[in-house]
Amino acid sequence: MKSTKYIEDLRNKSAAELNEDLVTAKKELFNLRFQNATNQLDNTGRIKEVRKNIARIQTIITEQLKVAK
Repeated sequence: MKSTKYIEDLRNKSAAELNEDLVTAKKELFNLRFQNATNQLDNTGRIKEVRKNIARIQTIITEQLKVAK
């Protein structure tokens, strides 16, 4: 349920907003990986969640590009 709501929110955003979300998610993933490497990360499952969110954002961007053509 949570992911379907998240996907619907993504579909309602513009391309610029999606690109901004993508950059933010990639920065978060970098920080999580850095924390994991230094043994400061408590919730390692968050890495997997952020990676999936990045894939979801990229999928929506690709869908919007195909519709625009």
